[in-house]
Amino acid sequence: MAQFQPLILSTWDFGLEANQAGWDILVRGGTALDAVEAGARAVESNPEITSVGYGGYPNEMGVVQLDAAIIDGKTGRMGAVAALEGIRNPISVARKVLEKNRHIFLVGAGAKSFALREGFREENLNTPQSVRWYAEQLPQSQQNAGHDTVGILARDARGDMAVACSTSGLALKWCGRVGDSPLIGAGLYLDQAVGGAVGTGVGERAIEVCGAFAIVEFMRYGLSPQKACEQLLRRVAERNRNRLNFQLAFIALSREGETGAASLQEGFVFALRDSTRDHTAPSAVFGRDYP
Repeated sequence: MAQFQPLILSTWDFGLEANQAGWDILVRGGTALDAVEAGARAVESNPEITSVGYGGYPNEMGVVQLDAAIIDGKTGRMGAVAALEGIRNPISVARKVLEKNRHIFLVGAGAKSFALREGFREENLNTPQSVRWYAEQLPQSQQNAGHDTVGILARDARGDMAVACSTSGLALKWCGRVGDSPLIGAGLYLDQAVGGAVGTGVGERAIEVCGAFAIVEFMRYGLSPQKACEQLLRRVAERNRNRLNFQLAFIALSREGETGAASLQEGFVFALRDSTRDHTAPSAVFGRDYP
């Protein structure tokens, strides 16, 4: 069996925390699927990260609704949940959907019922910080107040790949709003014969172009992960030529271990961990010079 160098790639600076949790699994010979789940769980469980999991900023009704999805490259199986309330780690519920449910995508009360049946514990996901923030923000204009999704791509020593994505969505979002993060093909996609991609930013714009799927298809037809991310953002920019006042970013990983990262606006960073590197770096900024 061919031996591959493990690698894990995540969105944003908190990707370092995700990568550490995942790397601990990869370096011991664990699976990419276990690694991306562990990485997402680490971020979901950190109340200081207010756009994912426990302590995530609530929707317009003051309720934390969580979205997550996960794909196993080895089997091609997928699982996703959306508008999930009262469960700290939606990525693990999504994995249970992948493993034990005949469906791919569960939402709302159905997703919660499934989680409770599988032994997940219900809890209050609001923290004192998020409650204070909600009380301060609600009287003001309900504009986008954060969209820092955690997205994670990994390859293990066997060459198997996995991708995970988790978010609490846009702060003060409409109750029941679902962005791209749990939508297979929009916020994340993986075909182990080619590679995978995962995004962060304003989900509606990623949904419009099936962003992650498009990046993988660009890679399938010969583009590098970097060029594939840039090509997708070019498509987004062309659709939104006169209103590029939002952030959208993608990271990508090929089966060979080549990486890519690009964003429409300044400010996006990605985190990379392998046998020689453990760092964050700014992505290429595609939208800066777009006419």
